[in-house]
Amino acid sequence: MVKRSAGRREKFQEIRVDVGGVDSWDSSLLLFVSQIRKYAAELNVPCNMENLPDLLRNLLEQAGESESAGGSQDAMAGPSLLVVLGERFEKTLAGGGQWLTFWGECLLGGLRMARRWRKFRWRDCLIFMQQAGAMGLPIVGLISFLVGLILAYQAAIQLREYGAEIFVANLVGLSVVREMGPMMTAVILAGRTGASFAAQIGNMKMNEEIDALETLGVHPMDFLVLPRMVALVMMAPLLTIYANLLGILGGYVVGVGQLEISSSAYWYQSQEAIGLNDLAGGLIKSVLFGVVVAAAGCLRGLQSDRSSEGVGRATTSAVVTAIFLIIVLDAGFAVLFERVGI
Repeated sequence: MVKRSAGRREKFQEIRVDVGGVDSWDSSLLLFVSQIRKYAAELNVPCNMENLPDLLRNLLEQAGESESAGGSQDAMAGPSLLVVLGERFEKTLAGGGQWLTFWGECLLGGLRMARRWRKFRWRDCLIFMQQAGAMGLPIVGLISFLVGLILAYQAAIQLREYGAEIFVANLVGLSVVREMGPMMTAVILAGRTGASFAAQIGNMKMNEEIDALETLGVHPMDFLVLPRMVALVMMAPLLTIYANLLGILGGYVVGVGQLEISSSAYWYQSQEAIGLNDLAGGLIKSVLFGVVVAAAGCLRGLQSDRSSEGVGRATTSAVVTAIFLIIVLDAGFAVLFERVGI
């Protein structure tokens, strides 16, 4: 039974369910009454269900409790595992496609630069070389010196038991030249220069400067990416050589000052341990590390959202991506050098 207002027929005053004349019923009545109650809740009018069998009223209460509990659990549970995995897989594929597109544009930009090298922005490249190279010498030198010092101390702990402290020079020299020098230089470049590239390009995108360049017919790859990439490719090997020297010097300080190894003996052992293949392998790594750091910084900057928060996320992502790729490349080089006997 439904009561309506006198003036407005479309507005219910009350919805009353009366099943007093029903002798037998099944679950269809329960579903029907439950739908009436939901309809009354949507209209925001009272629903009078006093004249209902006790069993039907109890079933309605249980159904209402299960619906509310199920709704809260669904809201708290969030998406299922398959949905999350599918979204992650889709994002991974999209990210891989963006990387392939970026490398293809870099290749085309390199070909354009080779044909029209006089139009290349060498002045910008020199500025980036100064920022990445000369201004990075203090931090690279300090970190490399400390790494060499730590390696020497750790090697001395084990070699002292066998009376072979002189081989500290061998261990420090090989470790720094083959692994620690190129890797620590690349990590510092990722945290210092790669993040700077991402922030600079991200700010340009937020201020619509990149859109202005494209409107003027200037390709962002030629104007923004290639000068930065060339700068890092040229400075990474030089910084690696500098890091190698400081790392060996750190080991020298420990070997001569703490282990009482003579200066001439330490340098002789270092020269005997370090070969030309070791130095060349480290420099080859440094070149590719420089390419990876520049590419990660520039790509994340181009992918940045047009907001300050988006620029911050792009900067963080550039550092994380660069360090991850550096570790992966270094592991690949370790396997390759072992197979070819370097």
